[in-house]
Amino acid sequence: MIKALVFDKKGEKAGEIELPKEIFGLDFNADLVHQVVLSQASNRRQGTAKVKDRGEVRGGGKKPWRQKGTGRARHGSRRSPIWVGGGVAFGPTTEKDYKKIIPKKIRRKALLSVLSEKARNKFVLVWDGFEAEKPSTKKAANLINKIIKNDSGMLILPGMDKNTVLSFRNIKKISAVQAKDMNALDLLNKKYVVILKDSLEGIKKTFVK
Repeated sequence: MIKALVFDKKGEKAGEIELPKEIFGLDFNADLVHQVVLSQASNRRQGTAKVKDRGEVRGGGKKPWRQKGTGRARHGSRRSPIWVGGGVAFGPTTEKDYKKIIPKKIRRKALLSVLSEKARNKFVLVWDGFEAEKPSTKKAANLINKIIKNDSGMLILPGMDKNTVLSFRNIKKISAVQAKDMNALDLLNKKYVVILKDSLEGIKKTFVK
């Protein structure tokens, strides 16, 4: 039986809740999580590094000097990679694609494995909810820091509530995402997972098949 601390809307402890076994009761599969996290990190690489090769740099239309009789080595173009200002040989190009395909079933299993491990280590917390008639970073920061003591955390929302997202957007070390958009890489980058109570059903619906 895995339990998590529950906090009320004021950020005060309000007891414990038993977490669903099908979400938080899995064994930690380190190899699987490692594979998925590396793939997700790779998929975020933009691949925009680019250098000019000898066909793209300026100049080089004229042979630097005649072929014979000067005592110098022969050259045909100033755009050669061995010249200063010439093209780059074997440099990065935008043709490189770092994307890796991860089966949905594998992604789900890795995510639940990370959630389970965090729950076992008491890093999963449940929050009754955050209410704001308008965006308030100050209010959001005061409440979340009462819960996780100024540590890093990910707030799991049942849906995309504009006021909540705007309230938490500028708080250092805190990110807010919908339950359906969670992934193993982002979870591992935060110490705590703070789940709004209404999000538990959304997690189960999305990731438990």
